[in-house]
Amino acid sequence: MSRCCDHSYEQPPARHAHAGHVPVAESLSGALNTRIRIEQMDCPTEERLIRDALGRLPGVVGLQFNLLQRVLTVSHEQGALDRVLPAISALGFTPQVEDEEAAQQPLATPASKPWWPLALAAAVASASEVVHFGGLGADWLVAVLALVAIGLCGLNTYRKGWIALKNRNLNINALMSIAVTGAVLIGQWPEAAMVMVLFTLAELIEARSLERARTAIRSLMDLAPPRATVRQADGSWQDVDVQSISPGALVRVRPGERISLDGEVVGGSSTVNQAPITGESLPVEKHVGDPVFAGTINEAGSLEFSVIAAARDTTLARIIHAVEEAQGSRAPTQRFVDQFSRIYTPLVFAFALAVAVVPPLVIGGAWLDWVYRALVLLVVACPCALVISTPVTIVSGLAAAARKGILIKGGVYLENGRNLALLALDKTGTLTHGKPVQTDSLNLLGMEEPSHAIWAASLAARSDHPVSLALAQHAAERGRALRDVADFEALPGRGTKGVVDGTLLYLGNHRLIEELGLCSVQLEERLEALERQGKSVVVLCDEQRALMLFAVADTVRQNSREAVAELHELGVRTCMLSGDNAHTAAAIAEQVGVDEARGDLLPADKLAWVEARQAQGKVVGMVGDGINDAPALARAEIGFAMGAAGTDTAIETADVALMDDDLRKIPAFVRLSRQTHAILLQNIVLALGIKAIFLALTLAGEATMWMAVFADMGVSLMVVFNGLRLLRK
Repeated sequence: MSRCCDHSYEQPPARHAHAGHVPVAESLSGALNTRIRIEQMDCPTEERLIRDALGRLPGVVGLQFNLLQRVLTVSHEQGALDRVLPAISALGFTPQVEDEEAAQQPLATPASKPWWPLALAAAVASASEVVHFGGLGADWLVAVLALVAIGLCGLNTYRKGWIALKNRNLNINALMSIAVTGAVLIGQWPEAAMVMVLFTLAELIEARSLERARTAIRSLMDLAPPRATVRQADGSWQDVDVQSISPGALVRVRPGERISLDGEVVGGSSTVNQAPITGESLPVEKHVGDPVFAGTINEAGSLEFSVIAAARDTTLARIIHAVEEAQGSRAPTQRFVDQFSRIYTPLVFAFALAVAVVPPLVIGGAWLDWVYRALVLLVVACPCALVISTPVTIVSGLAAAARKGILIKGGVYLENGRNLALLALDKTGTLTHGKPVQTDSLNLLGMEEPSHAIWAASLAARSDHPVSLALAQHAAERGRALRDVADFEALPGRGTKGVVDGTLLYLGNHRLIEELGLCSVQLEERLEALERQGKSVVVLCDEQRALMLFAVADTVRQNSREAVAELHELGVRTCMLSGDNAHTAAAIAEQVGVDEARGDLLPADKLAWVEARQAQGKVVGMVGDGINDAPALARAEIGFAMGAAGTDTAIETADVALMDDDLRKIPAFVRLSRQTHAILLQNIVLALGIKAIFLALTLAGEATMWMAVFADMGVSLMVVFNGLRLLRK
């Protein structure tokens, strides 16, 4: 693995990372997409080389780098692949075109490189130092020992440095090759050897620490077991590979086992630990008809479920794919660092040349002394710590969020979350469960008549309107036997009618009662009082009088008020945007504590509200779960979708998905965003501060090459471990 110390150019990322599989070759606007695995592609150093080389090739339409998986997706015209592969090979890499099956396999842990050449090189370099400073041998022995040490550990650096120079790229391998060669030419044999040994050691240590970021993603892949127990055609049960299981198959999972695929329970009951997917801290009861997710843990009883998604389309697979795609989306700080390093490295290289030449020519300084200082500057010039700190921090934040059930579709959204000033929330399905329940019933005749409630439930059971469904569910829970309904008719926008027990009955809203001429002042007062509480009211009546009144309300999610309170503590204002009437919107808003409520809004009205606040210079977020929320979700700087109850359109449009519909994850997201930004700033200050100190020491003649390598290695490790702290929060 090579050291990540250069920047990369970036293709403009798609606004939203879609869940699903990236095919090996797929027609897309006349171009083909081919996935190429490059094991040596670890960081922006290799990405920059490959992008520069392929960007000039005819027929190459676009490049998408996934450094976590070491996969390059090339969009190209027919026949261009024959030019792409040789161009990658010419850079010293070994490209492997992935077939469909290989593309589904999880990222493998790379084989460790043998450690003994580095250990032997360190021993030989130390011997060169001892012989030189102890005067124990001739100069030629010192030189031979130094060359042996450089050969044992530095040939790969020289090879990659030469390739970089041929491609006019001043990456770390090029800078170290020049610095070590310069030290050899001016007779600094022991130091040249020790610098190469320390640099190779730094590469090794840094590669091991960077692997932790990849392990965070790989651990997600390991959640789902590779095999499952599936019922066969003859009724027997057999363990099979999950990749071969199709939707509709019947799978059995025993207590203590991980669930292998997404499905719907068809037999048994149990409690399931869904924390790996949704972040829920407590196990969830599962019965027939309930969904189960791949990667979750069956804790108690045995379950049988029908598979509803293939292995590559499970919720877990979508999370993994979205996190992998998100790491390719540069956050603002990351883009700044990449652009800064493009300017910084050539400037420091030019400054080093000036340091080597100007003082001897202008003030008569010693050539060897100033050339040596210039070589130290070349080592200092490497922006390694600065560049590698940003992707490690962003990926750590994305992985930490995924573990908590927060699916963030790009580093840009993770970092921008700290700026969130105003959050708009949909009501139904977001602040509330979106499942109305009957809350009130009142006999309007002044006497208890059980048959009236049964009549109303019998009419309601024939309708699919949410209010009617709530009345029917209420009756079913109490075991009431429904009556037959004759001549049933739905009255759009008003209610229903039908004949029950020989009586023509109507069940409808205020408008229907007015049309029937059965409304009264007393009934109006009762209706208005309930509506002001945020309830929907229907009335049962016959042809002469109103018989019974029923109120239905959507219940507020238990965590909504806590989430809103936490957002207020973070300085984020809230507003509820609802299509319900203003009375209902105001009542729900008062219950959950939002700052503002707007009712009677169409999708276009929600979009206009978001745009109006953005025009005032505010960073606006939007939370929703339905198709009607999609325009506002897309327009907001950060769109949040309810991942469990939300529609596919809302989830695909949003930038962040809350996998268990817990709104408290939004303030958690804001806090994570602020922590991520703080760590990014800490790393930038630390990296640039160390560079500034060594620049001053170098010009004063107090710094040596091996000290510069040591310092560069140290600060690189510090910023990497600082970024990885997010995984522990």
